[in-house]
Amino acid sequence: MELTYRPRRLRRTPALRAMVREYQLSAADFIYPLFVHEGASNEPIGAMPGAQRWSLEGLVAEVGRAWDLGIRCVVLFPKVADGLKTEDGSECFNEGGLIPRAIRRLKQEHPAMAIMTDVALDPYSCDGHDGIVSAEGVVLNDETVTLLCRQAVAQARAGADLIGPSDMMDGRVGAIREALDEEGFEHVGIISYTAKYASAYYGPFREALDSAPRAVSSKPIPKDKSTYQMDPANGREALTEALLDEQEGADILMVKPGLAYLDVIHRLRGESELPIAAYNVSGEYAMVKAAAERGWIDERAVVLETLLCFKRAGADLILTYHACDAAQWLRDG
Repeated sequence: MELTYRPRRLRRTPALRAMVREYQLSAADFIYPLFVHEGASNEPIGAMPGAQRWSLEGLVAEVGRAWDLGIRCVVLFPKVADGLKTEDGSECFNEGGLIPRAIRRLKQEHPAMAIMTDVALDPYSCDGHDGIVSAEGVVLNDETVTLLCRQAVAQARAGADLIGPSDMMDGRVGAIREALDEEGFEHVGIISYTAKYASAYYGPFREALDSAPRAVSSKPIPKDKSTYQMDPANGREALTEALLDEQEGADILMVKPGLAYLDVIHRLRGESELPIAAYNVSGEYAMVKAAAERGWIDERAVVLETLLCFKRAGADLILTYHACDAAQWLRDG
């Protein structure tokens, strides 16, 4: 064959492939999500093999392990006792609560690790929604944002480096930015869940936190979060959300879920100069684990390929439950 250009020339050896590789993964790309509870011991999460609800002592040890593997940021999610859950989720801004105590302890033990938090009411709400549910069954926007600001300030006061509003209420990024600045936390960043979809991929996460919507009284409770999280059918709408978050002061934009929404990550990368994060969510994690346990896939190869695909789509950062495993695999080569 008389071919002028043969693309396979640059695929012939590992050295040549490495020379022209367009994207690289490193442990510093990962943000490691961790679940924490008040118990004295760690508890396995049935739907997420390998994941735990960490005690405070276990959390300290796991964050130390992550740091040693090259991971430089963790995000904390609380499993809140039912007795502390209320309709307004006011436990979320209790400065003696689980998350502020966890932040302070981690900053004592691992001061260089960046700590991201989650800002939403669902772990603290007896209704299981990210916002206050009215007597008529409507998730209230502005009233919720007032509480989210108090939650963000409490987390910043405890030592959080990045505040992560995951609630999808309108205007919450700007309100949180203003609240943080007024309290002297201009240095605390906001990593906004910019395009968070009303997805079926969150099931294992809700088991981990026991945070699914539920009716505990005669008040009507929306069965899902589709009135505030985005419709999975919509891609262009993510650009509107990104523009608003940028205008309101977000420092990093996030797409959640990640794997099923690579096109949305790519759209945001083309429209924004801000760092883009992708959340490799619990359902995506659980599917890989289930298939690997049955011998249907090579877990290491699939995980590393998946994480690399987030980078290729345009993500700078990846929230993933595979963080420590992936970091170890990258180190092993």
